[in-house]
Amino acid sequence: MSPEFMRASLAGDLRGAAELICAELPDTWPGRTGRTMRYRLVQLDADLTMQPWLLRGMVLREPVRGVIGHIGFHGPPDGRHALEVGYSVEPHYRRQGYALEAVQALFGWATREHGVHHFIANVAPNNLASLGLVRKLGFVQNGSQWDDEDGEELTFELLVR
Repeated sequence: MSPEFMRASLAGDLRGAAELICAELPDTWPGRTGRTMRYRLVQLDADLTMQPWLLRGMVLREPVRGVIGHIGFHGPPDGRHALEVGYSVEPHYRRQGYALEAVQALFGWATREHGVHHFIANVAPNNLASLGLVRKLGFVQNGSQWDDEDGEELTFELLVR
């Protein structure tokens, strides 16, 4: 998602935003994704080279090319060469394997293109779908943290080879 796309989305210009991403947007767009876009725009305003690591649209190609969610890392690899993943799927498309496919593709890109093998996910204890997803991917819980916006989160890590 380019900064222009995010700004158009946040301004309510869904037609312009759809043209920028070459996909239809849900009527409720950006919804909760708006909060994430605002945060990512602050990061990009500070350092545009972060863009490849941040938000990407989850785009369903058929029957109509449309955005069904977002995925991305919270920034470039940290000091441990680890990446924290975040994602969201529109309610109508949840529990159909789209998040799993998107996470696997994103991790594959990070591993192939950047040699990253260490991934982190923070999940709310009541988010059963995401808890199932991280466990299916092989993440192991190694702690918890408090997020000022989201509350308690369980911390998971995954090393891939």
